[in-house]
Amino acid sequence: MALRRGVLVAFVLTAAATLLAGALTYAHAGAVLTFVASAVALSLLAMQVGHATDQLGSRLGPGATGVLQGAFGNLPELFVCIFSLRAGLVTLVQSAIVGAILANLLLVLGLAILVGGVRHGTQRFASESPRMVATLMLLAVAALMFPTLAHELHTPAEPHETTLSAACAIALLLVFLASLPFSLRADPAVAQPAGRGVSECEAEPGEERHAPWPLGLAIAVLAAAGVGAAFVSEWFVGALEPTTKALGLSEAFTGLVIVAIAGNAVENVVGIQLAAKNKPDYAMSVILNSSLQVALAVTPVLVLISFFVGPTPLTLVLPPLLVAALALSGVVSAMIVFDGESIWLEGVALLGLYVIIAASFWWG
Repeated sequence: MALRRGVLVAFVLTAAATLLAGALTYAHAGAVLTFVASAVALSLLAMQVGHATDQLGSRLGPGATGVLQGAFGNLPELFVCIFSLRAGLVTLVQSAIVGAILANLLLVLGLAILVGGVRHGTQRFASESPRMVATLMLLAVAALMFPTLAHELHTPAEPHETTLSAACAIALLLVFLASLPFSLRADPAVAQPAGRGVSECEAEPGEERHAPWPLGLAIAVLAAAGVGAAFVSEWFVGALEPTTKALGLSEAFTGLVIVAIAGNAVENVVGIQLAAKNKPDYAMSVILNSSLQVALAVTPVLVLISFFVGPTPLTLVLPPLLVAALALSGVVSAMIVFDGESIWLEGVALLGLYVIIAASFWWG
């Protein structure tokens, strides 16, 4: 089956960026140049993982698409964090986890609301599913906060913060598993007809609808992009420390902003595109679920993996400023989606909060 030119160009660019990052790494080129090339390759690989999971999920229905995107869409970021744990960069991993959540709840959601509001005025969406996601997000934020509170308040749990973090991680995974039936059922307000993928349903009247990829191609792209992400993540982390020293960036800012955005920025552009097409139901679903998957799945998996890789286990005892940023972001985003409508000014407010938080970590 012939593929359209845009798909082929994306394949070529991803392969070229990956090869360039590898060549610069093994040629011991400048750390900054290697870091930039690896970040670009990582973003393009994340995009290919997202496309491939969407193609696979389109054969199983909208709910399964969301689950697959949750399972595979965060692979690049997961690999970056695993290699960072091996290098002992615990602060960077903690910042990257919170940064990924903030990037979705504030940066991407803010841009989507702003673009959609400017183009279409007040946008209304079915609020049942976003309210459920927002509630689960607040639960996840609470689970991420309690080990920090136990440490800062010097409770009897303070000497057992590693065990407490593991217990919270297991609880979050159980909540994630319990949420799967809801995700698989999908909200009827945003569900697509069975057998149609996101890309097909997004087509506007008059736009050309392209045939889905062959099943073998979708599996091959997902496997190749996953393997590529594993290699590029190692190169990315290897160039990370010398790059941050050369540019004078703190480890906390690098994780909160740069690593978080590089891991899933291209993939999350689709949420902004959906809002621009006046499809706020789809936009809210994509953006909010992405942040929820990081909190309920990626974070606890990293906590449990850290006991087997790296010199220091990853705990959920976070710097207080990270906890405050996480709590404020969860509450503000929940307030915005609970009424089922959004205006462009709410998007500006979310973007302003993101800039303030990012600036607060510039010095560490």
